[in-house]
Amino acid sequence: MAKSPEQQHPVQAFGWAARDTSGVLSPFKFSRRATGDKDVTFKVLYCGICHSDLHQIKNEWGFTNYPCLPGHEIVGVVTEVGNEVKKFKAGDRVGVGCLVGSCHNCEDCSNNLENYCPKLIFTYCSTYFDGTPTYGGYSDLMVVDEHFAIAIPENLPLDGCAPLLCAGITTYSPLRHFGLDKPGMHVGVVGLGGLGHAAVKFAKAFGVKVTVISTSPGKKQEATERLGADSFLVSRDHAQMQAAMGTMDGIIDTVSAQHPLLPLIGLLKSHGKLVMVGAPEKPLELPVFPLLMGRKIVAGSCIGGIKETQEMIDFAGKHNITADIELIPMDYVNTAMERLVKADVRYRFVIDIGNTLKAA
Repeated sequence: MAKSPEQQHPVQAFGWAARDTSGVLSPFKFSRRATGDKDVTFKVLYCGICHSDLHQIKNEWGFTNYPCLPGHEIVGVVTEVGNEVKKFKAGDRVGVGCLVGSCHNCEDCSNNLENYCPKLIFTYCSTYFDGTPTYGGYSDLMVVDEHFAIAIPENLPLDGCAPLLCAGITTYSPLRHFGLDKPGMHVGVVGLGGLGHAAVKFAKAFGVKVTVISTSPGKKQEATERLGADSFLVSRDHAQMQAAMGTMDGIIDTVSAQHPLLPLIGLLKSHGKLVMVGAPEKPLELPVFPLLMGRKIVAGSCIGGIKETQEMIDFAGKHNITADIELIPMDYVNTAMERLVKADVRYRFVIDIGNTLKAA
């Protein structure tokens, strides 16, 4: 007979999980493994709510295993380390993003691209090496192989830093990889949500000219005055879009819903790059002719490797970049999910796990 979540490991843990496709989260008792030789155990203080958490708890991508305990923007303080751990000690500030395991042997792993490992293990809704399910950060403690733990700079507030472990690296990595990090370049950011506002902050820190492209005219002031974008385009305004045709070196598209790509491809210069980082659940239509006529690229990018995630956090520390957050108690999480569906958040919900997660 299969063991219950509470009996799978020796250390009792507590969090909030969804039990079915309703996506409703409620208190959940489970267990974590004891601290192994190379493990870091930490008390979770804050965990961001990512749009992918919403997709997963409702099984909208089709591969959710229940019970599903989400959360992959996790920060806290180390309580114990294994005897072979070199990078961390008790009391250190630490974070975990979307990954807790990979094969360490494939070409991607050997190039510090664990995020593209065919055997990568996600922080939740995956199966760990020992066959037990992975549970995420909407919980009181985490145990992780030190390789997948990120050191958090002392000057960054933990709550505002948490979303960088997904939203931050998801936008930082394509800016770097596709060479859209050179001062004076012009980069568009589609969508001004959790990912989009991080993309604006990182691009501006690289010295890039940034245009926010949004369906909501009401976000203009926010984008330009508060986040420092250089300009703002309403994607439904044909005249505005027409005037900006062929002006951008690259575009980071953060939108997770159905939307047309043709107008975005039109904004690119010849050899421009449209990089998709949002994950719509249905396929988008891709017109090929406008790609041919300017040797343009449509690409995808998924989070980043561990080395690059550390580099991103260190860069954020140097430039004082944090996410703009709304801090919520644990028992508000279902309301937060309803608001997330309506994009009613600026720009990331972060759960105050340390102060509000109470064992049932």
